[in-house]
Amino acid sequence: MMPERPERTKVCIMDETTAERAATTLNNPRWQKVLARDTTADGTFYYAVRTTGVYCRPSCGARPARPENVLFYNTAPEAEEAGFRPCKRCKPDQPHLAERHRILVEQACRFIEQSSAAPTLAQIAAHVGMSEHHFHRLFKATTGLTPKAYLTAQHQRALKEYLGQQNKITDAIYAAGYISSSRFYETAEQVLGMTPSNYKKGGQDTEIRFAIAECSLGSILVASSAKGVCAILMDDDPEFLLRDLQDRFPRSTLIGADVTYERLVAQVVGFVEAPQLGLNLPLDVRGTAFQQRVWQALRHIPYGSTASYSEIAEKIGMPKAVRAVAQACGANALAVAIPCHRVVRTDGALSGYRWGVERKRLLLDKESQARSRKDQQANQEESQSENCKE
Repeated sequence: MMPERPERTKVCIMDETTAERAATTLNNPRWQKVLARDTTADGTFYYAVRTTGVYCRPSCGARPARPENVLFYNTAPEAEEAGFRPCKRCKPDQPHLAERHRILVEQACRFIEQSSAAPTLAQIAAHVGMSEHHFHRLFKATTGLTPKAYLTAQHQRALKEYLGQQNKITDAIYAAGYISSSRFYETAEQVLGMTPSNYKKGGQDTEIRFAIAECSLGSILVASSAKGVCAILMDDDPEFLLRDLQDRFPRSTLIGADVTYERLVAQVVGFVEAPQLGLNLPLDVRGTAFQQRVWQALRHIPYGSTASYSEIAEKIGMPKAVRAVAQACGANALAVAIPCHRVVRTDGALSGYRWGVERKRLLLDKESQARSRKDQQANQEESQSENCKE
C-alpha cells in the first residue's frame, strides 16, 4: 500500500498587478464607506465589481467583493459606460432611498400648503402612499418637524402675509387656516413678537431702541423691544445695519441710544472682545418652535468649544434634521447672544455664517485664545495651591 501524501496547503499568490489594485482600493476612503454600508454616501459615488460585472451603491447589502476586484465611479452613467450593469439588489440606477424619501416629503409639503382646509395626518399619508406611522416618522426625520408642526408653521406664515395685506385680524386668522381664534391667540405674541393688532400696523405702536458701535469685527447694531434684545447685527457698513433694522420693523418707532442703552451695547462689544466675560441679556427671541429649540441648544455650547450641525440635531432629538438645523442657524438674528458661530461642519471646517465666514473665524479664534488663557491660569493656581500644601 502506497503511503498517503500529506495534504498540501494552498497558497494564493497575487501577481503584482492584483496586489496594486487591492492596495489602490484599500487606500481609497470610499472603500471604508462600502464596508460600513454607509447610506449617507449613496448618490455620492458608486462601486463596480470586475468579477460579477455589476455596480452598486455604497450601502448595498451584498457581501463586499475582494478589494482587487473593485472599481469606483462618480456617477451611475459612468459605471454603465464602462460596461457594468446595475445591481438587482440595491438598484443603483434608481433614485437612492434618501432621495426617494425627500421627494415624498416634498410632495407632502406641497399638499399641505395647497390644501384649502387643514389636512389630517391620515390624508397626508394617503396622498404619498404611506402608512400614518411610517410617514410621520419619515417627515419628522427629514424636516425636523412633525406634520402638525409644519402645518402650524404654514398657518403662521400665511397669517403674517394676510395681516400685512391689511386684512381684518379675524379674517386673517381663518384665511390662514386656523380652526379657532382662541387657539391662535394662545401663541400669537410668541409667533409675531407683538400683539396681532400691532403686527397688522407693522409694529406702528411699538418702540425699538437701538445703537450702533464699532468693534474688531466691524460695525455692530444692538436693538431691543420692551421684552429684551431683539437683534444683534454685524456688517462693515453702519448704514446697511440701520436699513436692515428698518426692514425688520417697518412701522416701529426707532429710538436712538441714550446713556443707559449705550451701556448695554458696550456689554455686547465687551463680550465680542473678551468672551470670558460672558453675556447675560434679556432676549426677545422670535422664531418657530423648531428654531427656538435649536437656538436654545446653541446657547449651551461653551465659549472655546464648537459643535457640528449633526451634534445639535442629535441634541434636540432629531438626528436626521441636520439641514433644518443649519437653516435655523442661518435665521438667527441675535449674533453672539445665540452663538451660531460655534456650529461647524462634522470635519471641523467652517461653513456659512450670516455675517461672514471671516467674522466666524475671528470669533472662534478669540474664544479659543480666551479659553486657553483661562485654562492656563487655572492650572497655575492649582499648582500654587499644591505647593502651599507641601
